Amino acid sequence: MARRTKEDAQKTREQLLDAAETVFHRKGVSKTSLNDIAEEAGLTRGALYWHFKNKHDVFEAMLERMDLPLEILHQAIASPEQEDPLGEMRKFLYYLIGEIANDPKRRRVYEIVLQKCELSEENASLAERHRQGFVTASERMSRILNNAIHRQQLPADLDVERAVLFLHVQITGLIYMWLLRQGDFDFETEGRRVIDTYFCILHRGFGEKNDG
Repeated sequence: MARRTKEDAQKTREQLLDAAETVFHRKGVSKTSLNDIAEEAGLTRGALYWHFKNKHDVFEAMLERMDLPLEILHQAIASPEQEDPLGEMRKFLYYLIGEIANDPKRRRVYEIVLQKCELSEENASLAERHRQGFVTASERMSRILNNAIHRQQLPADLDVERAVLFLHVQITGLIYMWLLRQGDFDFETEGRRVIDTYFCILHRGFGEKNDG
């Protein structure tokens, strides 16, 4: 009975997150209320409050649900024990691009984050989460690149910080343009080209750390 209750609770939680994803995408985060989410899920506000403290708690849980598989994969690649950090980094980026291109739920969440989440005072905590997510991802990518330097896959004078920033600009910019243009180009194909170009210039485009 206890196991069944736990399974039911998890099912309800997933139902609420699915509903939140739908309503956030339709109305935007600021205009969505807890009532909207509960009604979309066909549940009561009490059921929602059993699982989440407030709307921002729901939003963060929605992102964590989507990011978890990538988090696990990313952590493994960032390990200093990884013997082929650059090769595994390329595979990871290919995987990420493929997930965004082919998983409608992941695309919808990116649309919410980049297009439907107004950076207002009300959503200040969400903006901080975005910032912290950027910092965490940057730290992991830095560990990968530093491991690649250690294993002589990259030049010793590589400016790791610039290289990481450039990767963020390339990938985030591509996602934003794809969503803005409503998917009118092959995202996976173009994404792989962007990644391949990045790795081509990585060896010679970010050296001389003190070049200003």
